[in-house]
Amino acid sequence: MENKKLFHVSTKTIVATALGAAVFTLLFMFVKVPSPIPETSFQTAYGIAGFFGALFGPIAGGLIAFIGHAISDGVQYGSPWWSWVIASGISGFGFGLAYKYLKVEEGVFGWKDVLTFNIIQIIVNVIAWVVVAPVLDIVVYAEPVNLVFAQGAIAAVMNAVSVAVIGTLLLLAYSKTRTKAGSLSKEDEAKS
Repeated sequence: MENKKLFHVSTKTIVATALGAAVFTLLFMFVKVPSPIPETSFQTAYGIAGFFGALFGPIAGGLIAFIGHAISDGVQYGSPWWSWVIASGISGFGFGLAYKYLKVEEGVFGWKDVLTFNIIQIIVNVIAWVVVAPVLDIVVYAEPVNLVFAQGAIAAVMNAVSVAVIGTLLLLAYSKTRTKAGSLSKEDEAKS
């Protein structure tokens, strides 16, 4: 396994970021389930951010969630709600920290990897939605304390479930499409 650099940006990273941000925006706007707490929804988009972050690293993951959320808010509401856009960027960046520990591109995503990915994403979701978003809501927008922490807690749970289900399934499926290093036997090589 090559030494993975967390903050390396290549052409592949840029293309993945653009594609991921477009998909995130569309899912964020159109494929969501409202929750009983005002202004919060089960967002399928975070599963995509987790998937891209795990494959391309924290810069791609962070930009995908930040750009996608900002564009979605701008289109739907006229301007972004910056406290939550920043929290989205932080969550996507955090999902990308799993990149260093995973070998999905090499066709490896076993139970240990599933566990590693999900421990990272749960911690990141708690930080982004239970700490960052509510604190910024209070500081920037003077929102009521009880409301923003309730919204943040619900968002953390729903986004963690989105990443755990959608992100994990996409990573499992994608890993199955990759050829494991050294998986060809001498017989297979002779046939080719």
